[in-house]
Amino acid sequence: MKAIITGGAGFIGVNSALKMLNRGWKVAIFDNFSRRGTESNLAWLSKEAGNLARNLVVHRGDVRVQNDVDKFFALNSDAEVILHEAAQVAVTTSVADPREDFEINCVGTFNVLEGTRRLCDSNPAFIYASTNKVYGGMEDIEIVKDGSRYRYKDLPGGIPEDRLLDFHSPYGCSKGAADQYVRDYHRIYGLRSVVMRQSCIFGQRQFGMEDQGWVAWFTIATVLGKPITIYGDGCQVRDVLFVDDLVQAYFAAIEHIEEAKGRVYNIGGGPESTLSLLELIETLSELSGREIPLTFADWRPGDQPVYVSNIERAENELGWRPEVGVREGIERLYHWVLSNSRLFA
Repeated sequence: MKAIITGGAGFIGVNSALKMLNRGWKVAIFDNFSRRGTESNLAWLSKEAGNLARNLVVHRGDVRVQNDVDKFFALNSDAEVILHEAAQVAVTTSVADPREDFEINCVGTFNVLEGTRRLCDSNPAFIYASTNKVYGGMEDIEIVKDGSRYRYKDLPGGIPEDRLLDFHSPYGCSKGAADQYVRDYHRIYGLRSVVMRQSCIFGQRQFGMEDQGWVAWFTIATVLGKPITIYGDGCQVRDVLFVDDLVQAYFAAIEHIEEAKGRVYNIGGGPESTLSLLELIETLSELSGREIPLTFADWRPGDQPVYVSNIERAENELGWRPEVGVREGIERLYHWVLSNSRLFA
């Protein structure tokens, strides 16, 4: 197999690439290396892959530039899998610069879809990393507070894929528009595309920041002794998913591509793997052996008090379910950050 990974030097990209290389695949990475940690991620990938790194090629380019995408796809027209990870990933950044957010997430995805449609020799499996933000604030769903967390009153299984879309924030709009383009390229052009509406993904090689990747950011801040600000009351709950389980979901969709093409899947930890901000702080305090000082600020726009994915469709159709528990995943991330603290200085 040969795979193209856009944004392949990012957190999810390098974790996906390593597992593909370990399966004997060829991997072509496309990235503009604008995000912190991408150079380090690529060096790590090459080292971990060992002799298998001979099957890895890397191209510098920008998904916003159609000519860059076309040149890359022409060189890799034999790819059987496209994993589209290149994105602007922070709601706060999208509010500050909505045009750049739109150009990366919407125009960039369109360019990659067109590169796939026009330049690939066969009809590759196309996996798109979407987001739960396409469901918006979900203000109509009743929420109750239970100790240090919020929960849905009447949705114990979480949010299903047939939930009405309600894009909220420029980020929600750009990712949501791309989400729908990916779906429609199956309907109109027969592209074997799959939309993965991902919840909170975390794990090794994640250079989280205050405005994105909260599990990693809280962990990094704890190890380095940096201040942590919680926006809201800290009782916000998300279903969290360790990156290794996410990559297994990608493999499951690729292996079942004839059944999965044109489908949308919620990919997260589901009801059994939920975590509030305050619960994460408590766990990190236990791991570090010290109390973690916090400051609180106003809620951010578009922040959902609760988001939990209903993952039954992926379980039933792809035979996939998470295997790494919340505590195990946090411990693995914490020890990785502890062992690599120099990367965050």
